Amino acid sequence: MLAGFHGATEMVSAAFEQAWDGTPPEPYAAPEYFTGVVSRRVIAYCLIDGMMVLLLCAVAALLFAGITIFSLGALRIVWALYALVPLAYHTLTIGGRHSATLGMRAFGIEVRSWTGARPTLLQALVLTAAFYLTTTATASLVLLFVFFNRRRCTLHDLIAGTLVIRRFPDPAVLNA
Repeated sequence: MLAGFHGATEMVSAAFEQAWDGTPPEPYAAPEYFTGVVSRRVIAYCLIDGMMVLLLCAVAALLFAGITIFSLGALRIVWALYALVPLAYHTLTIGGRHSATLGMRAFGIEVRSWTGARPTLLQALVLTAAFYLTTTATASLVLLFVFFNRRRCTLHDLIAGTLVIRRFPDPAVLNA
């Protein structure tokens, strides 16, 4: 009995490791992957991920201030690491085992590579760096790119070779 349960668990786990084979599904052929992704993505970032980045930056600022004061200014160079805090948060969570930031997980979406596999840490780094560079350079206008392609990808998704989809693409889950 337990062996059957273990085998079923491995099959479900394997299904989540590889969402599809080859190119991503088309939105009209598999709408369960794409329904509501844009709004969920915006809300996840604004409500949870933005707050997480602010919280981590506040903790880092306190830590770096303490290091600077304790070293009498000799280690003030640690402040150069401050810009890496948001980069690290997004890279490590997207490149981690859930393929999603905390906000994405809360709203049932995740990042996948173009082939359906979970993104690598390098893809997550490229995705995050491209996000911060393009939104900063264009005052976030680049995010409107999402409305001009059928899979609702952002420019940084295309640069990194990733796609944001619903985490549970089961039609029964979508109707719940």
